[in-house]
Amino acid sequence: MDFTQAVPLFRRLALDAGARILEVYHGPDFEVRAKGDASPVTEADEAADAVISAGLRAAFPDVPLITEEQAASHALTATTFFIVDPLDGTKEFVQRRGDFTVNIAYVRDGIPTLGVVYAPAKGRLFYTLPDGTSVEETGPFGPEPGPQTPLRVSTPDNAALMVVASKSHRDQATDDYIARYAVKDMTSAGSSLKFCLVATGEADLYPRLGRTMEWDTAAGDAVLRGAGGHVVRFDDHTPLGYGKPGWDNPFFIAYAPGVVLK
Repeated sequence: MDFTQAVPLFRRLALDAGARILEVYHGPDFEVRAKGDASPVTEADEAADAVISAGLRAAFPDVPLITEEQAASHALTATTFFIVDPLDGTKEFVQRRGDFTVNIAYVRDGIPTLGVVYAPAKGRLFYTLPDGTSVEETGPFGPEPGPQTPLRVSTPDNAALMVVASKSHRDQATDDYIARYAVKDMTSAGSSLKFCLVATGEADLYPRLGRTMEWDTAAGDAVLRGAGGHVVRFDDHTPLGYGKPGWDNPFFIAYAPGVVLK
């Protein structure tokens, strides 16, 4: 895998997919269908999936590709692969709340090594560089990368933590867990943006006590790791791994080092 080739490709495909998504988002009413697991899917999900899949397969035909929209047809036989969520936060998209993202990641030996998270409606673009560090690029986004701000997690104050939690999947168990901490401020965000808010230092802690899939988290996990953060299992605080049977994640905690986990 040539990371110097993969990073600009990830960036371009995310921007291209985001453009297709915004065409639907800003257009007339669109159809929302239910998938087998009852989660929503739209033509925007499918258009973005087609753009990203075609680009990755053309450039890296030998690397297995897993996407949310095609996962049912894939049986993973490797721990190194691409994993894509072409539109994370479909509920936010359907309700036109803007908190949706395009997510592309490269997992090597079970670890998300490269990733891009693009929030087209918010104009925010985060990605890892070939050396593994993470940046946020400021728009407008053209064919060539614009100004980049290196990302670094916060130095948290355990007496006054900044916490981010899910907007659409908040529950009592999450609130009870957050209540164990001394919280200065709490914000809600949709999709993989929550990882990026920890990566930028806008939040210190993101707990997720709910169902997620690997394509929901891999790109944001890569960006956060590249900013010096950690993503661990909720039960034993070991690193969250990828390539698990069925693609299901356990509950997890994303955080800046220095947060004393409860």
